[in-house]
Amino acid sequence: MSTSRRTVITAAAATAAVAATGTGTAFAKDRSDGEGHAVKEHFGTLADGTKVDRWTIENGRTKLSVLSYGGVVQTLEIPDRHGRRANVSLGFADLDAYVAGSPYFGALIGRYGNRIARGTFTLDGKKYQLPVNDGPNSLHGGDKGFDKRVWSVEPFRKGSGVGLTLRRVSDDGEMGYPGTLTVRVDYTLTAAGDFRIDYEATTDKATVVNLTNHTYYNLAGEGSGAVYDHRVQIAASRYTPVDKTLIPTGELARVAGTPFDFRRAKEIGRDIREAHQQVLYGQGIDHNFALDKGLTRRPEHIVTVTEPESGRVMKIATTEPGVQFYTGNQLTGTLAGTSGRVYRQGDGFCLETQHFPDSPNQPSFPSTVLRPGQTYRSTTVHSFSTR
Repeated sequence: MSTSRRTVITAAAATAAVAATGTGTAFAKDRSDGEGHAVKEHFGTLADGTKVDRWTIENGRTKLSVLSYGGVVQTLEIPDRHGRRANVSLGFADLDAYVAGSPYFGALIGRYGNRIARGTFTLDGKKYQLPVNDGPNSLHGGDKGFDKRVWSVEPFRKGSGVGLTLRRVSDDGEMGYPGTLTVRVDYTLTAAGDFRIDYEATTDKATVVNLTNHTYYNLAGEGSGAVYDHRVQIAASRYTPVDKTLIPTGELARVAGTPFDFRRAKEIGRDIREAHQQVLYGQGIDHNFALDKGLTRRPEHIVTVTEPESGRVMKIATTEPGVQFYTGNQLTGTLAGTSGRVYRQGDGFCLETQHFPDSPNQPSFPSTVLRPGQTYRSTTVHSFSTR
């Protein structure tokens, strides 16, 4: 892996990109501290010769590095209560590690985030078969989903925000999904340091779509150990129980009286060792929470996470009706991260905003069908502060 070639995309280059893509206005700042610039570096080369870049942007007090491979959030740096910035996103230092077997660290997930039972669904009377890559089920779009594809990346400035636009076209039949899906994802850092993700997709044939991001967080800092002392609050009175293969049963069960009750803030680890059948199935928490707000046109606040030592606070707002809360149960001490430290069970958590798992086979769940002439849109905003 080589990162020796660095290109700073300043006003002139960004203006050319904007003219071609219409992604807002060009970068206007020219500052040595990197704010207002998008820095492009060569990150590595895939076996087929495809080059992979790392892009870094900075705004407010937040710094973000993204790979063209998988749209991966490689690092996300935010300050603690003393102003000391640290990377709070789990990931790898080189491309080979991502290719060899990443558990979706930081990746864009599609076409369908989460699981589809037996890798099959029926749409408009036609049955579709997807790759089975998670026991008997299809997970996160199949064995070569969006997380393993190289995206085109362009920097943009929009108002006081700076960002990256990622694009790709998923051909009809890719991973068994119908329709040519044209996808655009904007990663934006606001002047306040918020990290915003906007998803957009269109299709030429009826299909199913459920896009999300799979960043693993540790607000104490990547590689610092378990996240069980993080306090989490989720605005969800119900969750979707699963069978032993982690496919929803179809029930929307109440969280009251279960380890899944995060309506009031509590430590991740407080109830995670309870002998509750759902905890046993997930080897911890790996469940979709049905948000009280439902599907909304604008992002609404749904989650607050607080880390006591650093004082870092992350609030999440989304348009989505669900969030998959995953407590890093499959981190087994076999992967070394960007810090050089080994990741063990519970060293990170994910909060994947989404529609529900297996929705194409669950008529009572919010629909994930996208038809020609419609535009899929979804937005999630991560806001950072300290206390």
